[in-house]
Amino acid sequence: MANAAVRDEQPAHRFAKDQLKAFVERVERLEEEKKAIADDIRDVYAEAKVNGFDVKALRTVVRLRKQDINERKEQEAILDTYLHALGMLG
Repeated sequence: MANAAVRDEQPAHRFAKDQLKAFVERVERLEEEKKAIADDIRDVYAEAKVNGFDVKALRTVVRLRKQDINERKEQEAILDTYLHALGMLG
């Protein structure tokens, strides 16, 4: 009976192995795509720099555009409060 149990598990084991391999391969493909996209983004920032744009400011604008407007306003208000408290606002 032990041999029958081993034979019954083999297809399930093979399926799990194939499924695991498929997951790993999908993640590897996505990692490759992610790297390619990161390279493309880096190229866009380099192009912006060549055209006279400040890349640090550009990155900040991109980050701010991702935020909800209320969240952004709240963060700006806190920053203004801190700058004012430190005498950094005119």
